Amino acid sequence: MIRWLAALCLLVLSAPALADEMRPVAIQFEQIGGPDWRLGWRQPIASAADDRMAMPRLPENCRIEGDIQRRMAPLAAHGNARVTCDGTVAGESIGWPAFPGHGEAILRVAPLDRGVQVHRLTPEEPTAMIAAKPSSAQVWRGYFVIGVEHILAGWDHLLFVIALVLLVARPWPVVKAATAFTVAHSITLAAVTLGFEGIRQDVVEALIALSIVFLAVEIARGSRDTLTRRLPWLVAFAFGLLHGFGFAGALREIGLPEGEVPAALVSFNLGVEAGQLLVVAAVLILMEWVGRLRPDARLQLMRFSAYAIGITGSYWLIDRLVA
Repeated sequence: MIRWLAALCLLVLSAPALADEMRPVAIQFEQIGGPDWRLGWRQPIASAADDRMAMPRLPENCRIEGDIQRRMAPLAAHGNARVTCDGTVAGESIGWPAFPGHGEAILRVAPLDRGVQVHRLTPEEPTAMIAAKPSSAQVWRGYFVIGVEHILAGWDHLLFVIALVLLVARPWPVVKAATAFTVAHSITLAAVTLGFEGIRQDVVEALIALSIVFLAVEIARGSRDTLTRRLPWLVAFAFGLLHGFGFAGALREIGLPEGEVPAALVSFNLGVEAGQLLVVAAVLILMEWVGRLRPDARLQLMRFSAYAIGITGSYWLIDRLVA
């Protein structure tokens, strides 16, 4: 039990370093006019093994024109280049060759005469064929996977869901609260995507950290009768509206395919919900296992988790306010 708690502590305390950096490589390939294209990419730098000079692999009928512009940030490498392509790029392959330190890349291709298409690249499939017209199945599958991975890799959203499960601790109320959270962030995500101005992203990120601290305090207060314990779905819905602005920021980086915006939004949200339910099931099973193995340890586990989550949320809150 002590070893398990120590492992959990190390995991949670390592989360601040991962909260904003667990993002995929983002690649934009946008047609300017005729044979002229603009290539841009952002590569998160997760370790010394990452090649900071890496760049996307272009279609065979395309070439770089002029100099490649690079900008190095502490946790990411950015690049831009002008590209000339001979003829159409439909049917050609484009990809990302360097995957150490991160597991995927999101490729956005934007021809002038066709809809925007989005591809997910992985070490197993590092290239994608540019389609003459993106299929609906590709959009549904791609954005569902992006939604699942975004919730599982986004430590701030994930920690909020874990805190919600620990607070409610009963299967059906937890599912209702998690679903209310999804419905709420779906509303704000759709609103922002369809033109609502929203809230500044830095403010949103600070408020998301504050929501985690709030739930940690509620857990630490024990079994006191509070609004959060009486109506956890309502609190989850209210904070879900806020977290939706955070999801909108992630989708803004990835982009949405023209003509398939409703399908992309619905599949992304279904992916987020699927990822949340996986986390809910895992935490509930773990709590049940601890309760059966050591009934007297469950209260200690809750207190430990409350302080670990609260410390982590407070760190993010202070860090984001300072930034």
